[in-house]
Amino acid sequence: MDLETVIARLRWTPDGLIPAVVQDAHSEQVLMVAWMNADALRRTVQTGETHFWSRSRGELWHKGATSGHTQRVTGIWVDCDADVLLVRVEPAGPACHTGAVSCFFRTLEAFGE
Repeated sequence: MDLETVIARLRWTPDGLIPAVVQDAHSEQVLMVAWMNADALRRTVQTGETHFWSRSRGELWHKGATSGHTQRVTGIWVDCDADVLLVRVEPAGPACHTGAVSCFFRTLEAFGE
């Protein structure tokens, strides 16, 4: 695979980002959604662990760099429109900054209460 060719073919937002849905490779539970830029995707592929772009901090971040809750990548898929990535991982701990296994721990109804 020529990663630069793949990067050129992806449909990035005007800000140069693409959403990445992170899924547990074994349970298939959706763990989180984050943003990647081309550098984050390169680092993810090169290291085998997830890297993302923090929109709030304006910098790359390696998932688990401070918490130890890294995510080992088992595969990356591109959706039919080439504008979303699905990243399957083996997590080394919870994905959510709250300590929850997944960032999706509240139903819409519970959130509204």
